Parts: sequence; structure tokens; C-alpha cells
Amino acid sequence: MYHQIIEYFQMNSQRYFTMLTDHLQISLCALLAAAALAVPAGFFCVRYSVLQKPVSAVFGILRIIPSLAILLLMLPVLGTGAVPAAIALILLAVPPILENTIAGLLEVPPFLLETAGAMGMTGTQIWVKVRFPLALPLILTGMKTAAVEIIASATLAARIGAGGLGDLIFTGIGLFRTDLLLIGGISVALLSLSAGIFFHLLEKIIFKYKRI
Repeated sequence: MYHQIIEYFQMNSQRYFTMLTDHLQISLCALLAAAALAVPAGFFCVRYSVLQKPVSAVFGILRIIPSLAILLLMLPVLGTGAVPAAIALILLAVPPILENTIAGLLEVPPFLLETAGAMGMTGTQIWVKVRFPLALPLILTGMKTAAVEIIASATLAARIGAGGLGDLIFTGIGLFRTDLLLIGGISVALLSLSAGIFFHLLEKIIFKYKRI
């Protein structure tokens, strides 16, 4: 098995890095797009509380739909390729970021908001300088959860022609090649682990004052 893995990298290193790059690109694009959608949506849900229940309910339903089902639902609408896969991954990533954004903004202690208002801050300044900074740890936690889910689900995107490490895994399944399954599976696991470590370090850097 070890020799088969070594031989694969010797013969297909360029192909492997192409799949790895495709996997990273679609995952990163989906995460950034989901954050750009979910964070403002969380703000509006807190700012206008009447929106919170219907918006949370709609995106909450997406959390219980299997990843492959969402990908397949994109086929009749957008066909195959990276675009429908990215849209499906965005839909999967929005709920954890949205829920954590709402929770983070709602958990800001009222006395801090009152103190900020008493100091002469405007409503906009309170949002920008008080509520969002205090909610940021939970928002980052939501993004970390979303990143791990995206990287894992992007493997299935290969079934609709989006490329990535899923190609390697499904090829291994089709050819009964355990070495390909190990290479693809371990690569995805390492990417997920790296995403978790990245957000952990990012939080440590941003909120280093908490250790004082």
C-alpha cells in the first residue's frame, strides 16, 4: 500500500495538486460568499426582530438536508460544474454563520449598550464599535464550523463535475483502489483540520487581549 501511494505521487503529482487547488478554490469561494450573505442577514434579523424566525427557519431547513441532495437539486437549474456546486456549498455554509451571528449580537450585555449610548455614541457607532466586535468570537466559530462542512461536502461536488479531491476518492471507489481512497480521504481530513487550526489561531491573534 505504501509503495502504491509513493508511486501515485511520483506519476501523478501535477494532477493531485490540480485537484487540491480546485478543492481549495471552491471551498474558499463558498465560505467567503456564505459569510458575505450570512453576517448581514444576521444583522438584519437582530435589527428587525420580526425577520429572525422566518429567516432562521428557512436556513435551518437547509441544515437537515443532506449535502448530496442539495447538490443534485442544483442539476436541473444550473447544470453541472463548479457554479452549481459552489451555490450548494454556500447554502450549506450559511446556517452556522447566520445562527452564530444572531447569537453573538443578541448576547451583548445590555448595560454595555446603555453605557455606549450614555457616552454619546450614535446607533451606528454602537453597532460598529460595540456589538460586532463583541459578537466576532461567535461569528468566527460559525465560520470555522462552516469551513469544515464546506471542505467535507466539496468532496461530493465531484459528482456534478466540480472537480477537487472528490475525483480522486470516487475514482478509488470505482477502481477498488484503496491507495486512492486513502490519499483523497486523508487529504480532505487534513484540509478540515487545517481550517480548524487556522480559525483557532486567528481568534487567538485577534483576541489576544483576552489573555491579559
